[in-house]
Amino acid sequence: MRIRRRNLAWLTILGALVMVAVLSGAALTPAATIMLIALYAFAVAASVLEFQPTRLIDQSRSSLTQMRMSAEAREAVERARRRTGATTSGLTVLDVGLITSQSNREGMVMRKTRSVSLDDDGVRPFVTIHVQPERADQQVLLRFELSDGSGSQRYVHEMKTYLREGEMNILADHHLPLMANNKLEAGDWDLRVFVDGALNAAHSFSMTPSLRERYRRFEEARADAPRGESAREERVSSARSNLSEPAPKLDEQPLSLEELLRSRSESRQSSRRE
Repeated sequence: MRIRRRNLAWLTILGALVMVAVLSGAALTPAATIMLIALYAFAVAASVLEFQPTRLIDQSRSSLTQMRMSAEAREAVERARRRTGATTSGLTVLDVGLITSQSNREGMVMRKTRSVSLDDDGVRPFVTIHVQPERADQQVLLRFELSDGSGSQRYVHEMKTYLREGEMNILADHHLPLMANNKLEAGDWDLRVFVDGALNAAHSFSMTPSLRERYRRFEEARADAPRGESAREERVSSARSNLSEPAPKLDEQPLSLEELLRSRSESRQSSRRE
């Protein structure tokens, strides 16, 4: 619904004539006066306001589609809107994220996650979009970008996609290798999704180090610990062991397992006799 300003001039003149007829004391009954004012109001509404039923239907469809958006999609779309100010019209991002793959004895395991581990075999970005009828039946260029915490692009993949009306699940054709990839660093990463050069989603996720890297960092931390602190820990542990274990006598010989069991049996029998 919008206002057509080109009709304001003659509506103003018509309104003045109606006011003159009403206020001049002409031979008009109250019913006729009310009818004249009602007709003028209808003429104003029909001439000034332009109703567009199709636009109202499209807005209602868009509202229902936005209700189906995931929490990740809402966050990613809002981040993209803050960066660029607008997104592609006719397309609604319903979901966005990453699919990791890992091989085990049972085969290939794939899962959707927001925390990617460098122990995984690889990771692929995906996006789920809803296409409005006016954007359907055309080809667009879809671009996925993965950037690390320093802003360096570690993955860029472009693919031509033919849009169809309704919901579409789009998974990247290629994955980013993770395991034994020494170029990748753990930290906060970003996934960006572009449609024909326009940023539609900016998704954040975390990249966690591999178990081997965690063990290496732990060993380095132990090696870098002060020598006085490590010596203190050794003295404390030796003191605890001395307190928990009685000091052996000089003339005492170590007992075998058979002798130890025999001595325990004899002590139990002597306690029963007493």
